[in-house]
Amino acid sequence: MIQALILAGGSGTRFWPLSRRRRAKQFLAITGAEPLLRLTARRVLPLCGWDGLWVVAGADQAARVREALPELPRGNLLAEPCARNTAPAIALGAAAAGRRDPDGILAVLPSDHVLRPVGRFRALLRAAAGAARDGGIVTFGIRPTRPETGYGYIQAGAPARIRARAPVLRVRRFVEKPDRVRAQRYLRRGDFFWNSGMFVFGQAAFRRELARHLPALADFISRLERRPRRQWTADIARAYPGLPSVSIDYGVMEKSSSIRVIPCDCAWSDVGSYSALTELGPTDERGNWIRGDVLALDCRGCVLRSQGRLLACLGLDDVVAVETPDAVLVCPRERAQEVGRVVQELARAGRRREL
Repeated sequence: MIQALILAGGSGTRFWPLSRRRRAKQFLAITGAEPLLRLTARRVLPLCGWDGLWVVAGADQAARVREALPELPRGNLLAEPCARNTAPAIALGAAAAGRRDPDGILAVLPSDHVLRPVGRFRALLRAAAGAARDGGIVTFGIRPTRPETGYGYIQAGAPARIRARAPVLRVRRFVEKPDRVRAQRYLRRGDFFWNSGMFVFGQAAFRRELARHLPALADFISRLERRPRRQWTADIARAYPGLPSVSIDYGVMEKSSSIRVIPCDCAWSDVGSYSALTELGPTDERGNWIRGDVLALDCRGCVLRSQGRLLACLGLDDVVAVETPDAVLVCPRERAQEVGRVVQELARAGRRREL
């Protein structure tokens, strides 16, 4: 049985002012008519159904999750009392899914990625589930199309001796976000992939790796599983703040010898900033991504979004301009990754109304 865990935490600060403290990026309909979170759920529902779908999110985001996914069983939403990075979130989801099926396969997916075509991704997910049954942890590697410095990388090794419906490679190492020179070298080599942040594993394999590399998390979920589910809320509230705040990549994946990678040949984006929207399209004949009441004259390669008032732009090249009822953002596209600095400055100035 395949179950799926969607990680729906995170604040999405690089999409301010559309993304706010209580309505983060994953709850926005950025690429279509539905929120990114719901698109992620639709992607895996044919494999797991609503009963096999789990969502981990901050307690202050729970209402937004239920709004986006009203079909989700109430017990399948796991609320974090505080943010502790991805390793504790995945451990919490694995504990809940493991009670349902101790011998099952769990697919872990970020809530705000775009993958196309969906049918091809489901086929790769089935292949990853098959490969994970040999006791390893499988991740998806995205073939680089440019020397990207904003992603981590995976260096692949020899083919793994695993029967699966897709190529499965051993992982030589995980690499942190490189500078441009190293990213260009990785692109030329051909054995490096972007780290997608998606993982597929069996319950026994995940617990084995947690016990080796993050024993505090292994103890946490072991204690949880011995308790009645009705007591979990109180148990999590008491224990969660004391758990190590660490990413699954740093805490487990970079240290384990059991990681395998399947090259993912889907079109993929983590929608990491406004700049990514021109790649996701659709765009006009001059490469502008335009939504809302926008008048664009002699503009090229821009991201232009209005939520209410007319946004009139003249002679702009590679600019982001976003209008909301209480704020306007304007910046060069090449600096769209830095929009989170605006949120930091607003918080420092005590302007909570705009956060």
